[in-house]
Amino acid sequence: MENSGLITLLPTFIVLATAILTNRPVAALITGVVIGILLVSPENLLGSFSDITLSVMQDPQIGWIIMVCGLMGSLFYLLIATGGVAAFTDTMSKKANTRNKSLIITWLLGLTMFLDDYLNAIVIGNSMKKVTDKFKVSRSMLSYIVDSTAAPTCVLIPISTWAVYFSVILESTDAISLGDGMSHYIAAIPFMFYPIIALFLVPFVATGRFPLIGPMKNEELIASQKDYAKQPTEDINYKTPKQKANMWAFILPLIVLIAFTWLNDIDLLRGIIAALMLTVPIMIGLKLINMYVALDAMLEGFKIMIPPLMIVIAAFMFKTINDQLGFPQFIMESVKPFMSPILFPVIVFISMAFMSFATASNWGIFAIAIPIVMPLGVALEVPIPLIIGALLSAGSFGSHACFYTDATVLSAQSCDISPMKHAITQFPYALIAAGAASIFYIAIAYVVV
Repeated sequence: MENSGLITLLPTFIVLATAILTNRPVAALITGVVIGILLVSPENLLGSFSDITLSVMQDPQIGWIIMVCGLMGSLFYLLIATGGVAAFTDTMSKKANTRNKSLIITWLLGLTMFLDDYLNAIVIGNSMKKVTDKFKVSRSMLSYIVDSTAAPTCVLIPISTWAVYFSVILESTDAISLGDGMSHYIAAIPFMFYPIIALFLVPFVATGRFPLIGPMKNEELIASQKDYAKQPTEDINYKTPKQKANMWAFILPLIVLIAFTWLNDIDLLRGIIAALMLTVPIMIGLKLINMYVALDAMLEGFKIMIPPLMIVIAAFMFKTINDQLGFPQFIMESVKPFMSPILFPVIVFISMAFMSFATASNWGIFAIAIPIVMPLGVALEVPIPLIIGALLSAGSFGSHACFYTDATVLSAQSCDISPMKHAITQFPYALIAAGAASIFYIAIAYVVV
């Protein structure tokens, strides 16, 4: 598809400005969609908006996201109702007996949830927020830690939804043979500089070894003066179960979820369905919950995920209109004249990171860009692992830094903070990691190219 020139950037800038000014990401994204439609087909605003809405809602990926996020909410609220979350929180509170320990444990738990960034974002924040509240940690700091161990961890572990998806996309290019996608993905892991740096920056920020900067500093100051004991509880009020749950009532359902996800070719939807089908009868049999309370909890959990899902759907609509404008093609054509073997990795990282950030698309945008970028890099004789590393680093940055991407929204939701506040407070640290990654790409290109 041909691009529309410099005007393709207008909807993106309007979305970013509106999101920052209004703190309403859904409204900002819908505004961007309307502006984009006016640029593409101003005479058919209503029809185009309707068509984009229907195409997004019929997209299998959107259906997958809605079901995974909704059912993850159902499972977590079920674990709240059984007392499993409370038992886990009590256990963690005993181990995390200092502020620094509570944050490091949060980070370490995030490293264990490597199968999928949705699983990571939803479970860790919900599990640890009461533990960190005890030490007056701001929700902004907690959500930063959660988000920084979501996509970055999943990108670096080759048994994750990210690895499975991108290995297939890589095999769609002429540069990589069918069946070799995963081996090339693994070879590229040492060159995924952004997720590596972002991941290991977390414990330094959390423990004060790296200074607080920007809005995060103010959020931590406000949190230090709060009396969390007087804050209203955010859990659902359920009747006390007949049997007292222990920590295994929380851990075992997650083990089942991870095991069935793994056995079904890293399909989180099948994993969560299997976990619910097994967890509900077992919890009822152990008298931790009755059938009616279980159903109420599952419905409540699904319902609570609707607001973040609205942002994700609006982001997909925005990506659709950007594709119609030729946004990815415009960016790639704009940076082509500057391509050289030495600068290729850093230009790919920066340009693709901008595209991923601007469109809130961590996966979809790469299905378009990878078939363009890979042959170009091979023609310039840039090592394939370095090309893939730059591409995946860019996707990780987009997932981590974008104000309205799915990982940002889910991390904020699990920590009970607005997506915009979370995004703005963590953005300086994402930029620091991106700047360091850019330096590494320039330096490594001088060595290996």
